[in-house]
Amino acid sequence: MLKPHAATIASTFAPPVMEARRWLDGVVMPDDRPLLNLSQAAPVAPPPAALRAALAAAVAEDDSHMYGPVLGLPALRAEIAARWSADYRGDIRAEDVAITSGCNQAFAAAMSTIAAPGESVILPTPYYFNHKMWLDMQGINAIPLPCGDGMLPDLAQAEALISPSTRAIVLISPNNPTGAEYPRALMTGFLALARQLGLALIIDETYRDFHADPHPVHDLFADQKWRDTLVHLYSFSKVFRLTGHRVGALVTSPARLAEAEKFLDTVAICPNQLGQKAALFGLRNLQDFIAEERAEILRRRAIVKVGFSNLAGWHLLGCGAYFAYVQYDMEIDSDTLAKRLVTEASLLVLPGTMFAPSDDIAAKRQLRIAFANANAAELATLFARLAAFQP
Repeated sequence: MLKPHAATIASTFAPPVMEARRWLDGVVMPDDRPLLNLSQAAPVAPPPAALRAALAAAVAEDDSHMYGPVLGLPALRAEIAARWSADYRGDIRAEDVAITSGCNQAFAAAMSTIAAPGESVILPTPYYFNHKMWLDMQGINAIPLPCGDGMLPDLAQAEALISPSTRAIVLISPNNPTGAEYPRALMTGFLALARQLGLALIIDETYRDFHADPHPVHDLFADQKWRDTLVHLYSFSKVFRLTGHRVGALVTSPARLAEAEKFLDTVAICPNQLGQKAALFGLRNLQDFIAEERAEILRRRAIVKVGFSNLAGWHLLGCGAYFAYVQYDMEIDSDTLAKRLVTEASLLVLPGTMFAPSDDIAAKRQLRIAFANANAAELATLFARLAAFQP
């Protein structure tokens, strides 16, 4: 039998979404109670028709099958720089932007320039599990920073966790898994803390297009020295429904990108050409579509807030973008509850234990619900099934 080649890979936990899907194996849902899958933050609808037409046209071009620049198409890099500069009232240039094969690769590429095995990175908990998995696979210590009220990390607690081995702090806003939107002052405070201590501040804004507030939601790029500290991550997967095309972005200093280019060239050579052209088309032509998608997500968010406010024994800890993060009063651990909800309520959601260290007691009474793919009727079904569940 073949054995894993590295202890860090062998000790890394299995992908949570894939594990949850295995809970469906052999389960037959009743005809009158079809599965409601609220486990993954991935659009299920296809891209809008205009974008699909643009993709078809790109296929017909004679260069999409070839290698492209390692750091991405110059036109897309320039478009991101211009739009982000306008949105954040800052100075971002094309040479500050790299295109990556999804946002997970952006995180991995950035981390390859920041921390080495044995060093440390601070992750607010609940954390995004793929961030934790990458750190574990690289032998980098993930230092948990438990979130408090509003599922927000605390600056003083973060500072207390910093040691000589710490290299970065990671924030996600709107957050995955909690949906929390970090206040402008909190993000500014983390930038100041990171700069003061010579750390990188990694901001993952995959869900920025669904923020409840209009741009600018923070002023980090307005800081003229942002390049010395800030690393920004983004994904086109959600806003343009391009999950399968794997297009993300990494915004940081040109000096860091020169180092990240070594990583990107080694693992992928270049990002997907078709996906990049689709993202560029979307940025240039689909601003109305983005606004409509944001409005719909905010409508669903409002339904979720009302639903949990009326559901006895359930408490909404965070809600935004694609996610609701909830706590419940039942005396049953979240891993067991999530599995029972599959067989007894035809609901697939993820337990809080998938987003926290094994000794995190609070996570054992928490669930993440990815509500973005559920319409109003399906959300009503969610609350009816939760109300009817008997522990």
